[in-house]
Amino acid sequence: MLKKDLVELALLRLLTKGDQYGYDLLKKLHAVFPDLQESAIYAQLRGLCREGCLEQYQGDTSAGPARKYYRLTDSGTARYAALLDQWHTLRDALEEL
Repeated sequence: MLKKDLVELALLRLLTKGDQYGYDLLKKLHAVFPDLQESAIYAQLRGLCREGCLEQYQGDTSAGPARKYYRLTDSGTARYAALLDQWHTLRDALEEL
C-alpha cells in the first residue's frame, strides 16, 4: 500500500464521518501528510468522483464563494472497506516481521 493509497484511505475515512468540503479535508490531511500537495488532494477527490466513490455538490454560500462538498457513495463505502482490509493485512504482515 503506497502513499497514494494511504491518502485515499484517509480521505474516505474522513468522509465516513459525514459530508465535508474540500478545503476542510485538505487541512485535515495536511495535519497527517504535511508534504502532500494541495493539487494532489483535489485530483484524488476528482478521481474518486469520476469512479463513483464520491458525489460532489455545492453547499450554501455565506460570505465567500460556494463550497464544494463531498459525500461518500455506496461504492465509496465498499472502496473504503477494501482499502482498510488491505491496510490491516499490511499492518499484520509488518508485525510478523
